[in-house]
Amino acid sequence: MINLPPAANEADDVQETRQPPSVLPRADFDRARELAEPLLAALADAPDGDIIAEVIDNALKLLRDQTNRGDLKLINKTFKELRYALKVFAPYREVRKISIFGSARTPEDHIDYKQASDFASAMAGAGWMVITGAGGGIMAAGHGGAGAKPSFGLAIRLPFEQKANPTIADDPKLINFKYFFTRKLMFLRSSHAIALFPGGFGTMDEGFEVLTLVQTGKSVPIPIVLVDAPGGDYWHSWQHYVKNHLLARGLMNETDLRLYRITDNIQTALGEVRHFYSNYHSLRYTRDGIALRLQRKPSAAQLERLRVEFADLLGRGTFTVTGPLPAERDEPSLQSLHRLLFDFNHRDHARLRMLIDFLNDLPEEP
Repeated sequence: MINLPPAANEADDVQETRQPPSVLPRADFDRARELAEPLLAALADAPDGDIIAEVIDNALKLLRDQTNRGDLKLINKTFKELRYALKVFAPYREVRKISIFGSARTPEDHIDYKQASDFASAMAGAGWMVITGAGGGIMAAGHGGAGAKPSFGLAIRLPFEQKANPTIADDPKLINFKYFFTRKLMFLRSSHAIALFPGGFGTMDEGFEVLTLVQTGKSVPIPIVLVDAPGGDYWHSWQHYVKNHLLARGLMNETDLRLYRITDNIQTALGEVRHFYSNYHSLRYTRDGIALRLQRKPSAAQLERLRVEFADLLGRGTFTVTGPLPAERDEPSLQSLHRLLFDFNHRDHARLRMLIDFLNDLPEEP
């Protein structure tokens, strides 16, 4: 029997979720709420105090709900992990970042390792920051290629195999997670692009999850590149399965294949990521619809062509070009960008990605 270190052993938490909850008398709960009222009232005048008050109020409701200790620990540890991770990322909010996934077992002399290192080096040279899982193999290659300064490490506490690589081991941008789901949330929430190199179950899990989130609109559109060794077939074999067992059975749409790009060339992978942001900057959902923020304003002729080719994306109305929207007052640094505003049908997210490609490919007109 393996004795796991306390940080990695979740058996106690699981066991506690099966225990009956402690019952707090209703009078004691009401007293706790009464004592909290002055604090909740004081938060009303603080920046975003309404949200903090809601967090506190929901925490108190856990007592009312007779939540057992194991579930309380799960909620508490999840909250603590997310709060700390957000704190670490906060100073770098304005810097674009790419998450690199791949096997922890890839040796340093393997071509995949060199590909990942060269790719990360080029991304860092272009002003991007690099996020990996902080371990060995492809993760170490990503950090080694980028260097420590532009690197983030999102490590998972495991009883085996997971040890922070030397580049990130003593860096304040290394974050240790107990839970996979909080770690995966921070990977995608913090990334403006994803690069997948050959890997095992973990790489498949991360790759399918990001594709699912982008396909369903639970993530904003981002470039996703699947990078193989020169002449390699790892990702083409994966795509063979996707086409022959998912697409052929009607379990996905053919347009979903446009959510990612497979290449065995580092320059092509770099071009895919950087071209995605060559005109498109970001998007914002508002009461008026979805606003794609652009560096270049489409001409009248380009806008008319767009209205014809992408009419299927509309819930109602048409595409219009506007300036900053009232809802964007909290983003003053983006005021100079143009907006393509439309009522998105919230269904065809792969087609939305194709619209972004179309906008990026528009030639600049005099």
